Amino acid sequence: MIVVLPDSKTVHNGSMYSSSATTGDFEQFIARDVVGYIDAHYRTIPKRTSRGLVGHSMGGYGASRIGMKHSDVFGSLYIMSPCCLAPRQAGPVNPETEKALEAVKTPADSAKLPFGLRAQLASAAAWSPNPKNPPLYLDLPSKNGQVQTDVIAKWAANAPLAFVDQYIANLRQYRGIAIDVGDQDGLRTGATKLHEILDTYGVGNTFDVYPGTHTSAVAVRFQNFVMPFFSKNLCAGNDCK
Repeated sequence: MIVVLPDSKTVHNGSMYSSSATTGDFEQFIARDVVGYIDAHYRTIPKRTSRGLVGHSMGGYGASRIGMKHSDVFGSLYIMSPCCLAPRQAGPVNPETEKALEAVKTPADSAKLPFGLRAQLASAAAWSPNPKNPPLYLDLPSKNGQVQTDVIAKWAANAPLAFVDQYIANLRQYRGIAIDVGDQDGLRTGATKLHEILDTYGVGNTFDVYPGTHTSAVAVRFQNFVMPFFSKNLCAGNDCK
């Protein structure tokens, strides 16, 4: 097996594996550029049934998004503790949150933010870019104490639970789909809903809720669950379907 771990860290703390004028076209970078480079430089079996896609947290979101849209590139899919699956709802504006995000002017500033605000900044850069709004070139969900409904709508359009129904035919092409999440993980609800939608459509998948939080034993799960999953589901022969 060749394991490829592309660096998707950005000045906004993450790419969300999406296509954005502000952060770059990370969706195509993963689905096309990285795949093409690896096939050109290593001894690969250059076909979808021999490639798998996996990610954790923001990477789990990326595996969901890219997996749904690019089943012509990958043949097996493992989604670990995925974030950001459900559409964001417009809610009360937290002045302190808005103030903290608007105070960010440099990558060093963004790196000092707590995890939740870093995720908001990455989401805004990916899903509501604004080339005319320096220095970060993005629009936030609120401005001057008011919810920006157009921004909320853009974020909702990038929620996998909102668009999964459009890609059921693609998802049926996978030899294997696995989803896992910790029983104490706040993201369990979204992961469960994704599993239930796949079951509703009869799309084969496994769903594992394990004892732990969002970051419990990620390396152990990768070694003991992710790698065996791909060992079982990737296919190298001429009769792969």
